[in-house]
Amino acid sequence: LHDTKARTVSMFLQSEFSRVSAKVASEILEAAKVKDRSRPGNVPRDDAERLHRAMGEVKIMAPPTNCISPIGEELLLSALEEEVRGNFHATVTRPPAVYRGNPFQVEVGLAYGGDLPADDLITLYRYANRVPLQYQQSACAITKAVLNVDWKKYHLAQSRGALPTGPMVLVVHIASVWVPFTSESKEAVAHYPEIIKEMRLALMDAGRRLGMHIRRQRRDADEHKKRSYIQKYIPHIGAALQDILKLSDPERETTVETLTDVLERSRDATK
Repeated sequence: LHDTKARTVSMFLQSEFSRVSAKVASEILEAAKVKDRSRPGNVPRDDAERLHRAMGEVKIMAPPTNCISPIGEELLLSALEEEVRGNFHATVTRPPAVYRGNPFQVEVGLAYGGDLPADDLITLYRYANRVPLQYQQSACAITKAVLNVDWKKYHLAQSRGALPTGPMVLVVHIASVWVPFTSESKEAVAHYPEIIKEMRLALMDAGRRLGMHIRRQRRDADEHKKRSYIQKYIPHIGAALQDILKLSDPERETTVETLTDVLERSRDATK
């Protein structure tokens, strides 16, 4: 407020912040109970704090993404399909969001199944502005966001405070003009609530897609199991009926076909 060249608080909001129009500035000032003609340098601390809170309450259009460089869903998906031999791949890109006035965007990709080990913890890859983060995984906001998701809802085993267990590779990427790292070494993303929230939402979206895939897999497996039971036991039932009812071989085959058809139709009706 003291460094701006704007003459009024309203002009300060419009000139110093992205996507803040005169109407939006008026809504912010009204919510903060600050006069729009006030000079920025004369705004008391209490008014400045109310102004800051009001900016979080008023709905502002998402910031432009031309200043950040996301990987893109198609490129992330093709990379996962090429590098990870899973039987299911999914990617999610969140709309741009803001933390402390800085725009950022979160992307998530996952690969599941295939040759991946089923009894180990999942493999988590963290990226910031397309650069891999290889150290301080436990101190990173990305890891915290993954741990904050209840992966059991998506049919993955998970112990409290640990990554889920299962045949999955998970990729989380944050793109921003100013990634908030925990230190100058840039090895972990700082724990900003806005960033963790966006990551969690993206992870939950990918998790729902994964859950649908796993449920479909289990349904198909149950279907195959029931079909194999019919193919295994119906011929024995036909042979038993042939002995009891003194059926000829053609009559036995007809009976087996009829029983198979009845069981198939009754199973289809219960789906």
